[in-house]
Amino acid sequence: MVAGYELDVSARERVPAWLAYGTPVFTVAAALVVSGVALLALGVNPVAAYGAMFVDTLTTPFGITEVLLRAVPLVLTGLAVYLPLRAGLWNVGAEGQLYLGAIAGTWIGINVDGPGFLVVPVMLVGAGVAGGLWGLIPGLLRARRGVNEIIVTLMLTFVGVELAGYLVRGPMKGGQGNFPVSETLPDAAQLPAIGNLLPDYGRIHVGVLVAILATIAIRYLVRRTETGYEVTVTGSNAEAAEQSGIDVEWVYVFVLVAGGVLAGMAGIIEIAGIQGRLRPEFSPGYGFTAIPIALLGRRGALRVFLAGLFFAILVVGGSSMELAFDVPAAIVEVIQALVILFLITAEFFKRYRIGIEREDREEPAGPTAAGEA
Repeated sequence: MVAGYELDVSARERVPAWLAYGTPVFTVAAALVVSGVALLALGVNPVAAYGAMFVDTLTTPFGITEVLLRAVPLVLTGLAVYLPLRAGLWNVGAEGQLYLGAIAGTWIGINVDGPGFLVVPVMLVGAGVAGGLWGLIPGLLRARRGVNEIIVTLMLTFVGVELAGYLVRGPMKGGQGNFPVSETLPDAAQLPAIGNLLPDYGRIHVGVLVAILATIAIRYLVRRTETGYEVTVTGSNAEAAEQSGIDVEWVYVFVLVAGGVLAGMAGIIEIAGIQGRLRPEFSPGYGFTAIPIALLGRRGALRVFLAGLFFAILVVGGSSMELAFDVPAAIVEVIQALVILFLITAEFFKRYRIGIEREDREEPAGPTAAGEA
């Protein structure tokens, strides 16, 4: 008898609870462990480096303020990817929708006069409408023509980025000299601060409240409304949803438009709350970072919010670690890439079960003595 081993890969009928709920934790832990190896190769103690990244960042007013400000566009664009994902669609164009919102909101802020309590809401609404229209295009193409939404949203992202660059060099150019920037937003168009009661947190603006309210609204939509039920059923099985009477085409259009609205609001919040004026390539890739954020928090809007906070801590804490230990700034990008890699790996293990089976086979008979003769 000869013992043999065979790798068996079979689809799971159900995902174990520990794997479903533990995936974000396992993913982040694995990414940090592997990144620790890279830090050791650079001669840096990973424990001390992660202490500077996480502990020091979250125990100082400056660090907490920066994390919250960074988290706002990450959470909103994360929700913009998360909601279509619930319907089985991939909105990889949150970056372009963010730029369209920034363009529309900046134009409104510069050209509309009035008190801040009127101008700021109009800017947010205008930015949301612009981002929603940018999401309407792939939504209609997906619903009516079956065009892959990944391709359309990605191509529109490049259009949005280049459109912003053209406008600040042409029709919306302001300032002095040849710098490609818009006019500075007037005081009435700047987001009001909510940290005035605490002097150390004075830079925190109302965009933080917008991100919190958006998270609550999306969570309520998905869990408590008929529309959220239709979105979830469509994402589970579009054919079964259609046979049960759900208008799948409307669901596709709705989730991509709603995602565009969220991303558009993120764009103007970044401009009116941080930048002060529209610049080309003002976003460091919020819309693309939103994809792993949505994957980490795909089981609920609250988890998307927490994932957005985590990535904000990575960005802010990575800068602190870079200064404290003289490590390359790319180490944060390495951690983000590893999070994505382990997320993909975790999704595979959630769908498939892997086992090793032992097989006992008869040993082939050797030549007989008579045969040898």
